[in-house]
Parts: sequence; structure tokens; C-alpha cells
Amino acid sequence: SLKLSTRSDQTGDTPISYFMQQAVENPNLISLAAGLVDPGSLPAEEVRAVTNDLLGDPRTAQAALQYGTTQGYGPLRDKIFQHVLALDKLSPSNVAFTADDIVVSTGSQQLLYLLGEVLLDPGDIVITEAPSYFVYHGILSSLGIRTLTVPMDEHGMDTDALEALLTRLEKSGELPRVKLIYTVDYFQNPTGLTLSLARRRYMLELARRFSKTQRLLILEDAAYRELRFDGDDVPSIKSLDRENEYVILTMTFSKPLAPGLKTGYAVMPRDLVGPLLRFKGNHDFGSSNLNQYILDRLLGSATYRQHVQHLREVYRAKRDTLLTALAEEFPTSSSALRWTTPEGGFYVWLTCPPEIETGPESRFMQACLREGVLYVPGAFCYVKDGAVPNAEARLCYGVASHDELREAVRRLGRAAHDVSPMEKIRMPAFAGCRG
Repeated sequence: SLKLSTRSDQTGDTPISYFMQQAVENPNLISLAAGLVDPGSLPAEEVRAVTNDLLGDPRTAQAALQYGTTQGYGPLRDKIFQHVLALDKLSPSNVAFTADDIVVSTGSQQLLYLLGEVLLDPGDIVITEAPSYFVYHGILSSLGIRTLTVPMDEHGMDTDALEALLTRLEKSGELPRVKLIYTVDYFQNPTGLTLSLARRRYMLELARRFSKTQRLLILEDAAYRELRFDGDDVPSIKSLDRENEYVILTMTFSKPLAPGLKTGYAVMPRDLVGPLLRFKGNHDFGSSNLNQYILDRLLGSATYRQHVQHLREVYRAKRDTLLTALAEEFPTSSSALRWTTPEGGFYVWLTCPPEIETGPESRFMQACLREGVLYVPGAFCYVKDGAVPNAEARLCYGVASHDELREAVRRLGRAAHDVSPMEKIRMPAFAGCRG
């Protein structure tokens, strides 16, 4: 029989695979599950024009179609450097990193995996939010990592609880195994919540304070940062790390531009760049060179900024449509369902009363499938390091049209009524959610 590696045995199927299959096989199903971008907003004409221009000149065509470098196309890294500084309204003199500390990757997902290979040994500890990005949980499980979680509220990860956890680990002698604090700190996947400035500062302070036997790093996954459409911006944790020692910032062009270009990047401490590039060289000798040339052209013109602004308008409107539909279907006077109000990104987090369980085998899920609507069970977004809530769901408004969003909520309402009539549903609001 075939003998697989230990790592292969530790790598399970992505929990959402079954639900994606349902979406493909049932054309009448409206999916609020997949975190896909709005199809009508994809910049086909802009990418076509840039690509034609690149390939129309033999010199640039040959360069773009040749192998690139493992670290990434130099001019693109220079533009990413300026882009990251502009997001935080900084100048090069304000930071300790340069374009040499930036690595371009095949999507930010590749970076999350590579960083695990570089930094983590089986049995090491990573601390995440609860709930958190379930695909990253799969990476950690594959690598044999122990994942511990910290609760969230409307201000993001509870940094007092983080401090208490680190203190307990220090007292138990396990602090040397703690390598990373992972946070999706803008419009979090899955809740849509954002980490407050005060907690960003305190998280960095905790990383410094608990770096006793080795440096404790923060992995700041800012995939959705550029898609803010409400509220005041907050600086990245990376911008607060003035020594460039404690924070790895990962971002992507998938959400603010086009996932088909499959390009992400990281800004990291200088002493981490070389080790990561050695692992990346084993993977691919460098991500798609043609895609990097295309992105370099787009980022170097007004096209990119204009497209991001357009996306903000697209997703604000979709968010509003979903929230309005939820408020109409589940009025607060008669329903105990609650949901977050994100100021950007793709996701709304739905919290149901206990009698409406949302797990994959639940009566509510089966009713939703009969009605033709799909969501991500909230339990998928928790690590099983304790009791897992089973009455929550992630709703994504990225790919569905406005009419589909309204109809999806009507179907959710019918499914909820099948499971538990609305007049019986009573429970207090979940902290951080507004309905």
C-alpha cells in the first residue's frame, strides 16, 4: 500500500470543499460561502491593455516571459514599498524596512505556508483569534502546530486575554514554543471586525515583552485592508514596528485587483528574508514573472488606485444590500439573530440563538440547502481547543448580485423559520454585533 508522509496524514480536506461542490452541482443555489470577488468588477480591459502593451514590444515581452527572481521583480517591489508607505502615510525615513525586505509570492496564501515552514517546528504554538481564518488553521495542522486561540469583541482580538494566555504559557514553561501571533486585523475573515489602534499598540508591546527566549513575531494578514468603505483608517501594526523586528505584514493583489493574477507580498524583518527565500526557491524559483510585470504597470499608473476606489463603492453597496435585507427579514423587535456591520472587506458574521445550530450536519444547514442558500458554518472558523460555538455563520457578499443577496436572505429566513419559528427566538445581542 502507498505510504504517505506524516505531514500528508496531518493534512485534511479543506472543510469548505463539500459546500463548494454543492454550489457547483446545484445551479439554483445562491452561495454566500465562498470568499470570491465581485465578477463584474474584475479589471479585464485594464489588464488587457497593459498586457498588449507589454507583449507588443519585443524587449519587454522577452523580459516578462523569461524567468524572474525568487524574491520578485525589482521595480514591482519598489512600487510595493511606496504603496505600503502611502497606506500608512509614511516616508522612507519613518521606517526601518526597504524594498529589499519585500518578497513577492504566488498569492499571500503561499507566504502563510512558507512562513510556517521557515519558523515553525512540530509542537510549536501559534496564537490566533477565535474565530479566525480557517484555511490558515489547515496550514498549521498540516505542519503539526498547536494552535491556541484568544476571543474577539467589537475591537478585534482581546489583547488582555492575549496577555493572560502568554502569562500562563510562561508560567507553565511553554513560552519558548510560542512563535507567532496571527491576526487578520482589517475587516477580519470571518467576522468583518477590525483591530483597534489601542490593541494594535498593545499587541506589539506584548510581542516585545514576551520575547524572552526568542523573538515572538506578529503575522499581520492585511488581505482586505484596501477595501475600506466606511470609518477612519487605522495604521498597520507593521507601521508601529519601527525597528522592523517583530511584525510580518502580508498583503495581496487578489482582493483589491484580481485573484487570477495570484500575486501577494510580504514586508518582513530583514533577518527573515534570506531563510524564506531559500524555502521559496525550493517551491518555485519565483512567482509568475509575467503577472509581476503586469502588476508593475498597473501599480505605476492611476489605474490601480482608480480600480480600488471603484471596488470600495461596489462592496459598500453590496454590504448595504445584505444588511438591509437582514434587518427586514429578521427585525430586532422579533428576532434574536445578530450580525456584524463591517466597515470594509467581504464578510458579515451572523450569530443565531442556541436553538438554531449552524453546523454542517445541522437541521438549519439542511433547510438552507433545500431552500437553495449556502453559508460557511461558524464552527469551521474555530480551533478545537475548547468549546466551539455552534450557532454562528459567515456570510460573504463578494460574488452574489444584489438581487441574489436579497433572495439569499429570504431563503435564510425561511430556513430559520423551519427550524425555530421567529416568535420563539429570544436572546441578547452578541458583543460587537449590531442588528
